[in-house]
Amino acid sequence: MEERRTKFLTFLFLFLSSCQVDVPVSPSTLRVGLGAEPDTLNPITSSDAYSSRILSYVNDSLIQRDNDTLEYKAMLAKSWEISDNHLMYTFVLRDDVFWHDGKKFTADDVVYSFEKIKDPKVEAPFLRVYYDDVIRVEKLDDYRVKFVTKRPYFLGLSVCGTIPLIPKHIFDDGGDFNAHPAGRNPLGTGPYRFLEWKTNKRIVLVLNENYWGKKPAIDRMEFKIVTDDAIAIQVLKKGEIDYANMRPIQWVKQTGSQRFNEQFNKFKYLLPGFNYIGWNGKSPFFSDKRVRRAMTLMVDRQKLLEKINYGRGQVVESPFFVGGAQYNKNLKLHPHDPAQALQLLQDAGWRDGDGDGYLDKEGKKFSFTFLYPAASKFSERVAPILKEDLKKIGIEMNIEKMEWAAFLERIEKKKFDATALGWSTGFEDDPYQLWHSSQAKEEKGSNFVSFENKEADELIEKARIEFDEGERNALYYRFQEILYEEQPYTFLFASDSLVAVAGRFKNVKVHPVGLDPLEWEL
Repeated sequence: MEERRTKFLTFLFLFLSSCQVDVPVSPSTLRVGLGAEPDTLNPITSSDAYSSRILSYVNDSLIQRDNDTLEYKAMLAKSWEISDNHLMYTFVLRDDVFWHDGKKFTADDVVYSFEKIKDPKVEAPFLRVYYDDVIRVEKLDDYRVKFVTKRPYFLGLSVCGTIPLIPKHIFDDGGDFNAHPAGRNPLGTGPYRFLEWKTNKRIVLVLNENYWGKKPAIDRMEFKIVTDDAIAIQVLKKGEIDYANMRPIQWVKQTGSQRFNEQFNKFKYLLPGFNYIGWNGKSPFFSDKRVRRAMTLMVDRQKLLEKINYGRGQVVESPFFVGGAQYNKNLKLHPHDPAQALQLLQDAGWRDGDGDGYLDKEGKKFSFTFLYPAASKFSERVAPILKEDLKKIGIEMNIEKMEWAAFLERIEKKKFDATALGWSTGFEDDPYQLWHSSQAKEEKGSNFVSFENKEADELIEKARIEFDEGERNALYYRFQEILYEEQPYTFLFASDSLVAVAGRFKNVKVHPVGLDPLEWEL
């Protein structure tokens, strides 16, 4: 059925394309494939990766990581100072920066942006949590601002220096901030300014001729919205987009021809993030760590990596970036070991007491539900493999698919047994939001699996105020040992980013942060 659908969509796309007149595209235009349409381009209320990608070209931040060293460098702030007690961060702003409408960027915009983030009426709960410890932002003069925080935090500079910025003179009009027209017509200070948004078709940016910094060679960016992977690969092959992410099957089986390689260059690299299977500690099936450890031993993660990702990625054992210093490389990979898994389950009281082929405990059959969102192709492929593997040792896994909004409500209310999802993380990460017990109690907290461990909480809290990287990483290594023992997640793998770029673009380099079109040449 899936193969017939793919062939039909491909035929439909090619037929419709043949009915259109080709319009020449400027060589200095970069056409980017976008897998979904953003909900909004308001930097404060947007929360998806698609809006972040577009806004990264429209908006500048006070500081930014260097592509190669990952150290912070000056952007809208030309310098900064951190107090000895790590409670105050003072930024000196550039005085030659203008919003795209010609209005000067000043300290008032920074203060206003912070106030809107902290405003409980603004729909930005996932952003607001990062600013819980920031008490206030003070305007010292038009080009100096000071962030005052409650407690020291090793990522304090990052939090303050990368605050999303919006123009006060546009948003402060007395209207509904959450539905402000600027969400469809963003105004920034970055190298590109917004031109148009045609719903379900494209979003277009053009070069900001008055940009304060070095102007890129690309003078126009068109983000073409193509939500179906089968169509997207055909759009790419026809040369109607220049830059696209690819699924592993497309990388391996659909982009190896001589013609494709003459048109495009392919790039592969790891970025911080991972896929996982989460076991809800509030579920009667997964409250015992022996059961969770058994689940990990039942998952053949290398087989999943090969079947789902065609081997493009790396099996991991913790939430930190596998290529970074925070990752505990002393953790041995859990093997695929059904015999040991069955022993752990029996130790936890799960045995086939009635001879029906399924494990049971105190008269309750081991039959749980695996919940996943309808849009997740990853979960859709993981589910049947996991179901078949678990059946072999007497566990029944039911599969339930839900639309995203309904799925998220169930996850946030902890009304599920197990699910498979992924997280994008940072090169230098703080596990508080995902793993601290307080975030399991929060209605909107991200500790969905209700992981609670007193020592883990203490380690997370100590690490947040430890400014010696070696000492901090030692705390995180011990924290990872606890996760390794408790297995609230079965950590699967970090997937390779797989990208194709039209050959006419030169100086395309893979940095630790990925690709940067702002430095490409024609």
